[in-house]
Amino acid sequence: MKIHNIALVLIILLLQVVFSSAQEGQKPAKPVTLDHLFSEQNPVIPKRGVHMDLKGLPPTAERFVELLKVFAAARYNVVLVEWEDSFPWTIDKRFRSPAAYTPDDIRRFQKVASDLDLELIPLVTCLGHMQTPLSVPGYEKLREVPDNSGCLNPLAPGSRELIQGMVDDVLKLMPDVKHFHLGGDEAWQLGENPQSKAFIEKHGKGALYLHHVEPILDSLNARNIRPILWHDMMIDWDSKALNSLAGKSDLMTWGYAGYPENMGKHCNTEIIKRFTEQGIVLWGATAYKGAEGYNVDLPDIAGRAANAQAWARVARQFKYKGVVATAWSRYAVDTVQCVPIDAALDSLVNVGVILHDGNAPAGGIEACVNALEELGEKKRFEACKKAMTRVTNVRKRSWELVQQVREQIVLARIDPRRTSARNRAEGLKKLQYLYWTVTNLERIADEVRQSFDGLIPNVFIEEYLATRVSPLREELDDLTAKADKLK
Repeated sequence: MKIHNIALVLIILLLQVVFSSAQEGQKPAKPVTLDHLFSEQNPVIPKRGVHMDLKGLPPTAERFVELLKVFAAARYNVVLVEWEDSFPWTIDKRFRSPAAYTPDDIRRFQKVASDLDLELIPLVTCLGHMQTPLSVPGYEKLREVPDNSGCLNPLAPGSRELIQGMVDDVLKLMPDVKHFHLGGDEAWQLGENPQSKAFIEKHGKGALYLHHVEPILDSLNARNIRPILWHDMMIDWDSKALNSLAGKSDLMTWGYAGYPENMGKHCNTEIIKRFTEQGIVLWGATAYKGAEGYNVDLPDIAGRAANAQAWARVARQFKYKGVVATAWSRYAVDTVQCVPIDAALDSLVNVGVILHDGNAPAGGIEACVNALEELGEKKRFEACKKAMTRVTNVRKRSWELVQQVREQIVLARIDPRRTSARNRAEGLKKLQYLYWTVTNLERIADEVRQSFDGLIPNVFIEEYLATRVSPLREELDDLTAKADKLK
């Protein structure tokens, strides 16, 4: 009997251990910290955000969760999520990309972000950059200009309802957000439609903007959600319009090259002072990637760091609420993708330290790369960056060769006397070099696929590679057909 009792006790203890382990498995894992990178105990900027531009190269659902842990380790406490076609829209399912997240994915992102003390701020554009909905058949009537899907006509019947519907769609899955970014930038065509032009001439551009967006701001404020808008469309507003906006929305001043105090007409000290004098709460926006050009493959580390340091200085001087490190993956829905997140993690961490401390870490970018090893990210990051570096270098050399061969062909066509046997031979040699570089780029494409496997949906990787490789292959084929001009 004693043996049976002992066995029973052991079984019960074992079950308790198993049950306890299962419960432990349900608890959020304690995030890895990178405290040694930081010199300041208290951050110089209260809210430090990182941006996810999901209209290009969106991470897989699993990678999204992993990235949240990287963001938290780099001491970001806000994630600005520009959903675009990655959201599981119900207002019109045609707004979704082939790899859009599911509602369960969104709920999981929120749960993990909450566990990591990361505030998620959704972004839905309200005026400019409207290609996601306005390029869908049936929405053409809402365009400011008939042949341009980039700008909404704020006076077209149904325009405001479209934006409000998209906002409501997001809030169904994200009901507890504290801030909501409505974009509203770079609506360059605003006023070209005769209807909006007449309104602006009578009331002003600020009045038209507010006529469109104010009811949406009111609906968010009624839910205790503070809206945010990009600043560039408000630069020329009169004081009355700015004062009306101040009570309803924050502004996010942005600029990715140089110093915010002196960015010409786009952003400068006087603009910032004018906003603050009207009582507007300000955020800033630097960039950790994607600000070097619409088709680049890697960030300019030094440029990103200098711009972030400048924004940290401005944020402290003008008591900004926060600064977000943007991360553009496409400049617009109808442009090519650029700079994968996983090839820019060094810059991500570096800018995170700058926004927290005001300065880069003592060990520089090398310290940031080494810190990725503590997060289990270094090996994969280095593979991704190596692949993108090779893509960048081979693309650059290939396009240089395309230019040189085309110039030689034109010279041969317009004046054969200017083309000696030596020059013709040199032209043919460059064409052969072009063949080698394009063939090499096609091989590197396989390296890219392997490096980013599981990080980005295949459909977006294939699109990325197609825009890098196919134009050069087409140039090579065309130039080869014209090679007789060099013989």
